Amino acid sequence: MATTIVLLIIGLIVLIVGGDHLVKGASSIALRLHLSPLVVGLTIVAFGTSAPEFFISIQSALSGSPDLAMGNVVGSNICNLALVLGLTAVINPVKVQSNSIQVDWPMTMGSAILLYLTVRDGFLEFWEGTMFMVCILAYLFFIIRQSRKSEKAKNKVIELDTIPDAPSKQIWKDLAFIFIGCVGLYYGSDWFVGSAKELALSLGVGERVVGLTVVALGTSLPELVTACVASYKGQSDLALGNLMGSNIFNILSILGITSMIQIIPVNADILNKDIIWMLLITLMILPLMIMRREVGRVDGFILLVVYSIYVYTVVV
Repeated sequence: MATTIVLLIIGLIVLIVGGDHLVKGASSIALRLHLSPLVVGLTIVAFGTSAPEFFISIQSALSGSPDLAMGNVVGSNICNLALVLGLTAVINPVKVQSNSIQVDWPMTMGSAILLYLTVRDGFLEFWEGTMFMVCILAYLFFIIRQSRKSEKAKNKVIELDTIPDAPSKQIWKDLAFIFIGCVGLYYGSDWFVGSAKELALSLGVGERVVGLTVVALGTSLPELVTACVASYKGQSDLALGNLMGSNIFNILSILGITSMIQIIPVNADILNKDIIWMLLITLMILPLMIMRREVGRVDGFILLVVYSIYVYTVVV
């Protein structure tokens, strides 16, 4: 058990470091090709920060653990809007930007509904994954176009501060970062998924439970730390848009690409319980956004209580 937990933690650290290196190298090369920082942020950086979830989902699907693949994405989305947003709001109230109400929330809710409708037959197949990819590309095209029109445009998926101002001086460094990142993501996901499966067997619980709790929380740690630090510094105004953007990417890009590589069978409990929780929590965010144009401390405590109840129902 102790060895499994240590390997799980090591796998998670290697995943996060690998994703960070991939983002650095790919961002620098993109800037070298004269792409704007905004486009880099909305595409390469956004996908790069979801790379741990992506590699875990691919590894899980290919190794015969579809509950980990689907549970990872659904659990991460619940964790983002309940735990991460809840903690962020408790530290400092989160201001709601108009774009979050007009664009981000409808797209987040629409993605969740689309997932529910497509997996009701018990599978996520190639053509459905293709449809997801068309949706994410259309979404990216729309927000890049809208952002370019606005002087106050902010990245909907990740803060632009994470993108270098200019490419590195030597391209071999960029290529080395990308190589190290890919290797780290490959081995990190292998260790993490393998340890998660062993942990499920050791605890006598299903892979669904581990995917929705341990794996989901682990892959949401970067967002959790970043959001809490930003909130502590009083810079939480982008937190809500970033979290919803992450949820959109998780469903449309991660599950989209994974199902194009391997058909994903969907557990009945994930369909009838966990995705419903994800829909309800996403719906619950809307009145909090509209009424006072902020997610306050009381709202944050409510979200934390909701997340605690959800985890209790999953585990017990």
